Amino acid sequence: MAKSGGSNPRVLLGRLASYAALVVFTLIAVYPVLRIITISLRPGDQLLSTSLELIPAGASLANFKELLFETRFLRWMFNSIVVSAVVTVTGVALASTAGYAMSRYRFAGRGALMSGLLVTQMFPATMLLLPLYVVLINLKLLDSYIGICIIYSATALPFCVWQMKGYYDTIPVALEEAARIDGATPWQAFRQVILPLAAPALVITALFSFMTAWNEYVVANVVLQNVDNFTLPLGLKMFQASMSTQWGLYAAGSLLVSVPIVVLFLVLSRFLISGLTLGAVKG
Repeated sequence: MAKSGGSNPRVLLGRLASYAALVVFTLIAVYPVLRIITISLRPGDQLLSTSLELIPAGASLANFKELLFETRFLRWMFNSIVVSAVVTVTGVALASTAGYAMSRYRFAGRGALMSGLLVTQMFPATMLLLPLYVVLINLKLLDSYIGICIIYSATALPFCVWQMKGYYDTIPVALEEAARIDGATPWQAFRQVILPLAAPALVITALFSFMTAWNEYVVANVVLQNVDNFTLPLGLKMFQASMSTQWGLYAAGSLLVSVPIVVLFLVLSRFLISGLTLGAVKG
């Protein structure tokens, strides 16, 4: 009698190897986070300690207290929230409509426009800094929320439009035709039939737009000059100097900066897999 798949030594060995590899990669991913937590809890006289204790001796929340109440951290967080929210709303609104137009309509220049959007993803943001800087100066938007939001939205939109276009391609046109037969206008068919079905792709678009604005440093470092206008990445950089670094504040700030992203991933996790896979079915 043949052995069942579950008792086959080769199968068991393969599973053990897979689990071992997963454990190793998990530890590699988690270890830096644990070290940051440790550093954020250390007293000022132990910041350079090489101890591997997760909870250091004399652990306290003094670094978090100083960060929140004795620095501009809350101001920087407010700036990041405002900018990220504007970029997210803009990205979702424009990508959802532009992607729909690319998917459903045939018009002159459609292919060139789609190729142009794709080509823009091949250039790093640093390559565009000089022309963007000149444009913002001419528009008198340098060192402003509007200027940085325009740049972030323009950076995120090409990917978001392609993502939404690919997802719309997976939704049968017959659903819209049925809605039109029932008396719905094109806008009503789009808003009441297509958008609810495209919720996973909308979530991916919103998350990508939010992360583009929340984590970006290079462009913000050029555009934003007033300390009160800094976003979180720029603000945290101020804790690092040429001769010394405030590691306690740096670590505490890094943990607090990651909280919104982690919460978003947990809340939206059920949409992520379907949004990423179905949106890539058709191009």
